Amino acid sequence: MSGGRVVTLTANPSLDRTLVLPGPLTRGGVARLGASSTEPGGKGVNVARVLAAAGTDVVAVVPADDTDPLVTALAALSLPLVTVPTGAAVRTNYTLTEPDGTTTKLNEPGTALDAGTRAALTAALAGAAEGARWVALSGSLPPGTPADWYAELVRAVRGTGARVAVDTSEAPLLALLAAGPEAAPDLVKPNSEELAQVAGTTEAELLADPAALRAAVDGLHAGGIAEVLLTLGGDGAVLSTADGEVWSARPPRITVRSTVGAGDSSLAGHVLAALAGAPAAERLRRAVATGAAAAALPGSALPTPGQVDLAGVSVQPGLPGPVPSAPSAARPVPAAGRDVP
Repeated sequence: MSGGRVVTLTANPSLDRTLVLPGPLTRGGVARLGASSTEPGGKGVNVARVLAAAGTDVVAVVPADDTDPLVTALAALSLPLVTVPTGAAVRTNYTLTEPDGTTTKLNEPGTALDAGTRAALTAALAGAAEGARWVALSGSLPPGTPADWYAELVRAVRGTGARVAVDTSEAPLLALLAAGPEAAPDLVKPNSEELAQVAGTTEAELLADPAALRAAVDGLHAGGIAEVLLTLGGDGAVLSTADGEVWSARPPRITVRSTVGAGDSSLAGHVLAALAGAPAAERLRRAVATGAAAAALPGSALPTPGQVDLAGVSVQPGLPGPVPSAPSAARPVPAAGRDVP
């Protein structure tokens, strides 16, 4: 599954602290926590860790001091790193997980990056991307960062020959799409809520109307984006390509334990399959299977190849039919990528 180097950038990395609740969260109450854990995280870091576990040559670029606990933890995992010092501690994010798989995220804002640090990160990313097959830009931007910075980064690595994937939301996603074809990444990975925001509609309306879903995806292709990996939580995902291929997939049956890292794992699964030269349908299969494998694990744990159930994923051509807009008690499954930047 190797086939070339992958570089990830996590502009707003984190230490992910997972707290396991014994039952449903009660506001104002007292909960006696079960086992807890702390993992090095941030969306790009998660992508890099899944790729590394599959034997891929991967480098993670992060803004962090070499003495930061995040860097220490990643070094202990033998993950190759390029660091740019910030002089401040990496943020901590908190995840509360309930026995039924419900996940509540409490994310700190992160450390603001000045113009000099952003320039150093851009240069570090471009240097690491030379000769790489893929570059993944993932997650939220730190406070005070210009919303169009991802567009700037795409332009900075365009000349390296690497394909670029972006997974972000809200203002950074809108600014990236508004920057025009010269800043268009090769792949974006929105979830249904993010795609609805881009399309100027509601998530419920988008999911209830396949024609509206098709129009929203086509709008991304019209802006120069070659592939759209749309994750639909427990309803699977869609992969659409600019040359007209559209595939949808449903995940294997799992017991959801935590959705942290599910979307990142989906992106990693797609990249793994792309590195192996897999066609679109198989890229989607691996994306959905890897995302579901992450959702079946506790806390911030990320899947290894042996935990990925490719055979359990059903893939078919075309868009899915109308999709329920929100999980119900009978369908509590953001399994294929509904996590938070």
